[in-house]
Amino acid sequence: MQPVISVRNVVKTFKEGGKALLVLDGITFDIGEEFVAILGPSGCGKTTLLRIIAGLEKADSGEIVFTHKDAQIGFVFQSPTLLPWMTVLENVALPLRVRGTSWREAEEKARKYLSLVGLQSFENFYPRELSGGMKQRVNIARALAIEPLILLMDEPFSQLDPLTAESLRSEVLDMWQWGVTSVRTIVMVTHNVDEAIFMADRLVIFTARPAKVAAIIPVEIPRPRDRRSPEFQKIEDKVYEYISA
Repeated sequence: MQPVISVRNVVKTFKEGGKALLVLDGITFDIGEEFVAILGPSGCGKTTLLRIIAGLEKADSGEIVFTHKDAQIGFVFQSPTLLPWMTVLENVALPLRVRGTSWREAEEKARKYLSLVGLQSFENFYPRELSGGMKQRVNIARALAIEPLILLMDEPFSQLDPLTAESLRSEVLDMWQWGVTSVRTIVMVTHNVDEAIFMADRLVIFTARPAKVAAIIPVEIPRPRDRRSPEFQKIEDKVYEYISA
């Protein structure tokens, strides 16, 4: 498999008040055109690595290598980071406008991706008028509107009720598998083992802080996946063995 992203010996230390806390300790793995979920104990640096991949933070050492040098990267944050004074349409169009896209083209793309997440009739609503699930759909539409090759997601379903989260998981998978967006690679940070196995092609398991890669587990179960199947349960048991070690 040809790598899309290569994470090479990434080290990250946070310093505060004269103290140094090593968070990532030589993280190395490759990501291809696939769905990868990063799992590990709370506070082990999963989100920190995702932010380094996105260019939002810098590693102390090591590197992130992209096969496609000019690849666009979309980022779905854990909480919807919508501007309250803008409508849904304006929020989705915003990153396009920042890049210099004309309002007409930005509006067309924003409408396209709002339609994909089922919010085409809510374009003139404001964030305060939306439910939590609808806000996160807007968040996803905004990340997709820049037409990224790589989509990074930081616990995107963790603040939703179970039914809404399950619906959104399936919709994100469908959009990716059907190729209706530009996304070819998804990297998701999650603390939810069930969610990771349900969605991902491979699981990257981190140790407790300072994080190292404990294991990389392929999920070779045909989709749609049955959580009650012996194959699903076997992988779940294996993941918990590494996380609790």
